[in-house]
Amino acid sequence: MLIEEQKNSHDKIIKPDFSTKTGREFLAFYLQTKFKQILKNDKKMDVPLFIEVNPNFISKFSRRLIEHPEKKILIGVTGESASGKTTICKQVKKTSTELDFPLEYLSIDNYFNDISDLIKKYGSFDNLRDNGYDVDSPESFQLDLLKEHLIQLSNGVDIMAPEYLINGTGVSVPDSIPIKAKKLVVVEGMAAMYPGIRELFDIRIYVDINPKIQKKWFLARAEKRNQDKENALKHWDYVRTAAEKYIKPSKSEADIIINGAASLNYFSQIIEFMHSATNCFVS
Repeated sequence: MLIEEQKNSHDKIIKPDFSTKTGREFLAFYLQTKFKQILKNDKKMDVPLFIEVNPNFISKFSRRLIEHPEKKILIGVTGESASGKTTICKQVKKTSTELDFPLEYLSIDNYFNDISDLIKKYGSFDNLRDNGYDVDSPESFQLDLLKEHLIQLSNGVDIMAPEYLINGTGVSVPDSIPIKAKKLVVVEGMAAMYPGIRELFDIRIYVDINPKIQKKWFLARAEKRNQDKENALKHWDYVRTAAEKYIKPSKSEADIIINGAASLNYFSQIIEFMHSATNCFVS
């Protein structure tokens, strides 16, 4: 309903001069109004998207828009394994591309350390994990490189991200994936809320999920990857333990907690709404 109202609205707003503080203050107020509309509409949904919004988020983000207009907006998205965070972010990227919305997507999974030598030593990733390798710990990521790249993106500098191969070899290929410093950069992965990284984001999102749905999705994904059920359940036990240690504590640091089981089409509608709302200005 909200989306259709916006699309069918004939209201036009004279575009303010965003190079001035007054113009940016108007933009911040306008976006606040639109975000509150989204939250109000969300409460009417059968499966709402928004679980919780930090009461300080809107004012904090507004100050950021007013005081640092030159910087790109970094959005950090985290959540447990099989919470739906990657699927959500890819849907957002797909929709933004269709709408020509200036948004880039970066997966933190590509910042895993190269562990190819360890995998060769132990014979497989599963053997390495069973011998105590903690893949979700901060030490298992190239966090210094990730931090450097996020700062560059925030300042409008394109980067070449590494690529971690998902073929079981544990190989990380440096300078492999071109990432553009677009106006909005969505950065997704469990390490998004690790100390030293989360402070770099303008918006911090935690994707929550019902554990029963999460386990169902996790096992279905393992089956698609030709992983036998016994090993998949063993890895499930690992990721649940790791989540308690590394991921769940970051929920309290999030600006917004969303429901990973919400409709992907609904996500797209919200992006479309914001695109329509921010393109209603006339010169």
